[in-house]
Amino acid sequence: MEKAAAAVGMPDADIRVALPDESLAAALADCDAVVNCAGPFTLTGAAVVRAAISAGCHYVDTAGEQVFVKEVFDAFGQDARRAGVTVVPAANDGCAPTDLLAHLLAERYGPLDTLTSTHVIAGGGGMSRGSLRSLAETVDHFRTGGLAYENGDWRTGTAPLRTEITLPGDPRPTPVMRAPLPEVVTIPRHITVRALEGAVEAALSARLNTAPTPEIIDGLPEGPAEDARDGQRFTYVLDARTATGEDARAVVRGRDTYGITAAIAAEAATRLITAPAAPGVLAPAQAYDPTDFLDALAPHGLTWTITPPS
Repeated sequence: MEKAAAAVGMPDADIRVALPDESLAAALADCDAVVNCAGPFTLTGAAVVRAAISAGCHYVDTAGEQVFVKEVFDAFGQDARRAGVTVVPAANDGCAPTDLLAHLLAERYGPLDTLTSTHVIAGGGGMSRGSLRSLAETVDHFRTGGLAYENGDWRTGTAPLRTEITLPGDPRPTPVMRAPLPEVVTIPRHITVRALEGAVEAALSARLNTAPTPEIIDGLPEGPAEDARDGQRFTYVLDARTATGEDARAVVRGRDTYGITAAIAAEAATRLITAPAAPGVLAPAQAYDPTDFLDALAPHGLTWTITPPS
């Protein structure tokens, strides 16, 4: 921790060590906001949310675990409202931009019939140890494709909306498979959509269907090398069909999923302090102005576009 603090120019940072119990709430007692980036969130995340609410501290996390994100909405909304605390889960590279873009799509084109959020990532040097531990805890959920949203509720086992997409600038279709993406949990809370699913390219899905053992994970590097992260590129695509049967698309592009996640989480927490949102558990688009937040990420290499219906 001391090394990390020194690396960002804060060698005298206040470092507090606490367990995920009553001592954690005490450690957060005089904080304005906390960013939880300690996965697997399925194992310890709820304790940190509970501690933040108890301490009267706004909460943001970088969770990508769909089941955990839904648990936060289901379990902590009333407590957060009562405490005057805002909780924003899944402030990461994938969920936050697509959640914000989905809101802009619905603002422009009204209620949506279907919406598919697809993640495509090239390069990057592999996953960090923390991401692999999170995958290991949720791999069974990943194998089933996770939750989809249909007719007002989240369900498993529904038929996929898409099995391939054509990426921007690529004339060939890319096979995709349903995946448990967290924006499937957040988006229906602020737009009207009949059916919504998450998907990843089929090649990535095949790699994520098997998690390494804890012993193997412990022997791996802490995370990908800096040059690999710099060379990584991601494209997240929202394909929508409007209620009138027209097709629209929103695309977000960037580099270094870990780096942009850090920027998103920091921006999310800072805004809760400087421009408070309503108390409760909120999706990104409920807590922040979508256009303003997305544009604030431009210095970190994130770009976004919306293609109107043809």
